[in-house]
Amino acid sequence: MSIKTSDVEFKLRIRQQIEDPIMRKAVANAQERIGANRQKMVDELGHWEEWRDRASQIRDRVLSNLDAYLYQLSEKVTQNGGHVCFAKTKEEATRYILQVAQSKNAQKVVKSKSMVTEEIGVNHVLQDAGIQVIETDLGEYILQLDQDPPSHVVVPAIHKDRYQIRRVLHERLGYDGPETPEAMTLFIRQKIREDFLSAEIGITGCNFAVAETGSVCLVTNEGNARMCTTLPKTHIAVMGMERIAPTFAEVDVLITMLARSAVGARLTGYNTWLTGPREADNVDGPEEFHLVIVDNGRSQVLGSEFRDVLRCIRCGACMNTCPAYRHIGGHGYGSIYPGPIGAVISPLLGGYKDFKDLPYACSLCTACDSVCPVRIPLSKLILRHRRVMAEEGITPKAERRAIKMFAYANSHPGMWKVGMMAGAHAASWFINGGKTPFRVGAIGDWMEARDLPDADGESFRSWFKKHQAQEKKNG
Repeated sequence: MSIKTSDVEFKLRIRQQIEDPIMRKAVANAQERIGANRQKMVDELGHWEEWRDRASQIRDRVLSNLDAYLYQLSEKVTQNGGHVCFAKTKEEATRYILQVAQSKNAQKVVKSKSMVTEEIGVNHVLQDAGIQVIETDLGEYILQLDQDPPSHVVVPAIHKDRYQIRRVLHERLGYDGPETPEAMTLFIRQKIREDFLSAEIGITGCNFAVAETGSVCLVTNEGNARMCTTLPKTHIAVMGMERIAPTFAEVDVLITMLARSAVGARLTGYNTWLTGPREADNVDGPEEFHLVIVDNGRSQVLGSEFRDVLRCIRCGACMNTCPAYRHIGGHGYGSIYPGPIGAVISPLLGGYKDFKDLPYACSLCTACDSVCPVRIPLSKLILRHRRVMAEEGITPKAERRAIKMFAYANSHPGMWKVGMMAGAHAASWFINGGKTPFRVGAIGDWMEARDLPDADGESFRSWFKKHQAQEKKNG
């Protein structure tokens, strides 16, 4: 299992998404609602740019001293009675998780929303071994029933409306109630409660790990992560190696930014802090705690020109403002990491072979740059991907030929002059009154919807020479 979610060719995939009116309406409504709420919270907090500076500095400091913080974190977790696994690859991570589950003779695992567990394919590995995995996040639960991948890092079922959700619940679970969010949520809640009580293991992600104490922070709106860590006897937390904060003071800043940027709230519904397994006098909590720290390519990213992307706190703000995401949704990207952050990180973790198109699924409007709470220069990183692919010859052959022809003409003045003259005359014949009667390949639809400037049939160079001669003549 990789981060790839679709084998459909990129152009066909985005065509399918653009032609899905339900998805486009749902995503547009969510962007508008979350964007408006975010702006209210930003204005209320005040000094937002200073907060962004501080959050960015915290993340940069972590990345610059990551080895030291990872060592400190692992020492503290061990001192607290937990177990730590450093997994270089996704295979190492899933192998360890499976071994823990099998050592407990687990038949059922409850799981809270986690991007890194999606990334390494935990569900598939456990299910292949005969272990039932239940997603307990509301959106993820619905998607699991429908065998549909998530399309947003915070709101996984953003592409579905309530009528589609009711259909899924009816077909999979026999739900006959109304399509109101309240009724459907109550129905799902009752189902999941049964799983919480019978699961042997709870698996969660990790929003932030605190190096100074060995604590794990879980941020949810539904409280499902707290249930995953309270009722099962064994808790396994899985984190990307970069998701560390030095102290609680830094976590406070990052959570302040996360809640406002993700859903436009002062604080998420539940902020859970876990420091090892329960002690002897505790009545709830896991008897055993495991922390799986995943590399899976992050070390290479850390040492590359794309290092800044590791600042990401998975808030989804870039998706909530991106015009491309608005039209093609998360599934258009074909990765568990969609949107601008996905256009950067998917090729890094999954390779250019599968994700070479994503850096071009961007208009470079820089809207994502302006909302990122940790100041990741996403548009610049996307451009770097394009440059790297051009240097490595990954771009389409037709594009490479066109660039070579342009470079050759541009380095031969005579050829350039002839080409410009021919182009000017062709344009004057081709465009009339801002319109053209011809459809030109892939840009035909684009040209139909726009008025083009009339060409006067003369290049600037020849016009300039004429005016120079006229001025000399006039003295």
